[in-house]
Amino acid sequence: MNKAINAKSLLLKASLIACFAAGSIVNAAEVKSKPAPKVTEQQMYDQIKYNLETNLYSLPPRIQGHYALRQYRMTGDEKYANGALVDLLAVVDRQAYFTCQLDDPEFFAEQAKLARNQIGKGPRAKARKKATKQFPDFVLLNDYVLRYAARIDEMGLVGPCHEKLVEAISKSNLKDAYTDPDMIRSWAAQLVNYVYWADQLGIADLREPYKKAFQQTYSDDKDAQLSKAQYKNKIYGMTHFIFASSGYYQRFVDAKDYQWILDYFAANIDRILQDTTEDIITEVGISFQITGNPDHPVVDKVKQHLLSVYSPEHKMVLSPSGKARLASGEHRNVLAMMLLNWPEKLHAGPYLSELKQTRKNLPKLVSPKPELAKK
Repeated sequence: MNKAINAKSLLLKASLIACFAAGSIVNAAEVKSKPAPKVTEQQMYDQIKYNLETNLYSLPPRIQGHYALRQYRMTGDEKYANGALVDLLAVVDRQAYFTCQLDDPEFFAEQAKLARNQIGKGPRAKARKKATKQFPDFVLLNDYVLRYAARIDEMGLVGPCHEKLVEAISKSNLKDAYTDPDMIRSWAAQLVNYVYWADQLGIADLREPYKKAFQQTYSDDKDAQLSKAQYKNKIYGMTHFIFASSGYYQRFVDAKDYQWILDYFAANIDRILQDTTEDIITEVGISFQITGNPDHPVVDKVKQHLLSVYSPEHKMVLSPSGKARLASGEHRNVLAMMLLNWPEKLHAGPYLSELKQTRKNLPKLVSPKPELAKK
């Protein structure tokens, strides 16, 4: 009898040990698949900021301006205004070159062709070239001229030959170009920018037609049919509805105006983390912050994802292919900074004609916007 009890006792102990060991293996696997963050959120923020700001002058003017504008809007610190001024000097030169000659038919045709040819040669570039075939002046008028004018406008200024710019863009086939499904499938986020810039400059308000066209092109019930490239294009476009509405981080956005986007992100965050890039993933997190939802679970998921992929050795979030290039990586890394240190207040501008450190150094070809000049 005692021998039987002892045998059962030993068998039970062996079973418990086996179960405990199995549980330990599972837990170890879980730990291995989700390693502890290498740094804290604050350390990651500080390291990226140090890396970007110590190397800022080695970056192209457009990249300097992109960083400075976002840091100004996050912090209100006027030290970033000169970084925006560097970008302004380059943008005004280009607007003067292109815009002041738009009424020359030969120049217009030549530059429109050159602009399309410079799109690139990759799969997305080929799709864009094919889509813009029926809109031959689209790239010149939107990706060049409209972009420059909107940037100048955001800094509280009016650039050279502004009337020619408005006239030329107004004459183009904006609505058809913005709402064409092939255009949306190859330019989704960029089209959102153009739509909101056209409204910002008082050229045309096509926000609602574009929204309807986007939702039809990327109907949620067809998500399973989307390739990774097309899924990224969809999510990237959705984030830009919110960002464009905010003036690109100049003001908070009412969540109820974009609940269709926020609800989608919350329901699909696992696929977003799996099938998109760090730039897009971070923008998804910021979409909740800028709509007044900084404590939403999606924000924490995005933060944890960034911490897991961050490279302390390079002091940056690397590219999808693992490259550590600041010029091409500034976008995703300043976004990471914004997400990790989101402010309670956003700052409009900078309005360079109103700031003491920049107003005396403005290019001669710009003037303050009328509403600012009256102040």
